[in-house]
Amino acid sequence: MHEKLIIFQKTYAFTVWLYPIINRIPQSHRLVIGRAMEERAISMVVAVVEANKKCGGERIAFQKKASDDLDVVRILLRLAKDLRFVSVGQYSAGVDKINEIGRMLNAWMESPKRV
Repeated sequence: MHEKLIIFQKTYAFTVWLYPIINRIPQSHRLVIGRAMEERAISMVVAVVEANKKCGGERIAFQKKASDDLDVVRILLRLAKDLRFVSVGQYSAGVDKINEIGRMLNAWMESPKRV
């Protein structure tokens, strides 16, 4: 079921893309920055799956959770770029993926509420 949900596919693909990026972060920082990115990306995927199963207010809560997780990953990826743990090209590719997911999440949250 959720495999057919495009936003699930995008968040899952982004999380898979993110792992090699995290592995390039120096070990001394991977435990903080890398782990936070990893946990939030996984949390975002789970929130999308849960939102797809829910209706009404429960769905909105999971959609907001996914959006909040996406915002944190965006900030952490920027921090990793500014600390030169990821290249500008990797950052740019990541931001493109994050922006696409963000647009999809916003459209989903604004779509007519179905019971």
